[in-house]
Amino acid sequence: MFLLKMFGRAWILTTLLVLAGTALCIRLGIWQLDRLEQRRAHNNQVMTMRAMPALDLNLEQPKDIDKMEWRAVQVTGEYDFANQVALRNQVLGGEYGFHLVTPLHFNPSTGFRQAQPAGSGQAGGIVLVDRGFIPASANVSPADWRQYDVQGEVKITGQLRLGDDVEIGGNPEAWIGKQDRLEFWNSISVEGIAAQLPYPMLPVFIQPDVDENDVTPPIPQQPEEDLTEGSHFGYSLQWFTFASILFLGYPFYLRKQLAENSK
Repeated sequence: MFLLKMFGRAWILTTLLVLAGTALCIRLGIWQLDRLEQRRAHNNQVMTMRAMPALDLNLEQPKDIDKMEWRAVQVTGEYDFANQVALRNQVLGGEYGFHLVTPLHFNPSTGFRQAQPAGSGQAGGIVLVDRGFIPASANVSPADWRQYDVQGEVKITGQLRLGDDVEIGGNPEAWIGKQDRLEFWNSISVEGIAAQLPYPMLPVFIQPDVDENDVTPPIPQQPEEDLTEGSHFGYSLQWFTFASILFLGYPFYLRKQLAENSK
């Protein structure tokens, strides 16, 4: 009898809204738990890779290098400044600017284990390096970037990072030929940048280590990673509590209203 009242003409809209609200709260709680698992996986990846010894690309390029994001890395080689690009919308100390992203050519030792390159063809010893921040005010064109050229061999120490292929929709083959060359990028898409270069590269890039005393552009930057679990578990409990209040509290509310209306 009570169920008939709940789904009767007078209360069916309210009942459906309560059920929909309950389902929504449960879904949001599950979403927060999913976010928690993703964060735990990310934290585990960062801590696992940071616990490993530095990878020397001159000696080894593991085939699963794209699964080694956040691992310390070192490499010695020479920059290809003719093919460097800039990353837009960067800020340092309140100043707007770019990051210079430059291919580094290096000579692997004989017998090294080679990773799968980004793009097609045979891999050489080439990896992108996010060299760091330059101010936008004095660097409006690629010609201006050449003032930061470093001639000869350099040794880079830093951490491995994965690229972001949102820029080309994750499909470099479809992007090739649509534009001759992009000098400015919104994100570091290793596959996209490789698609406009005459050679394949490793499917990762390097963020050099940060020196707090370095004030000469390009200035390397690395993100500060929060390795806590955040508030996802607490938020999930809140959403499940809201769902319980709606689902269990509504029948009591309805009984009270029916009792008052029957007087």
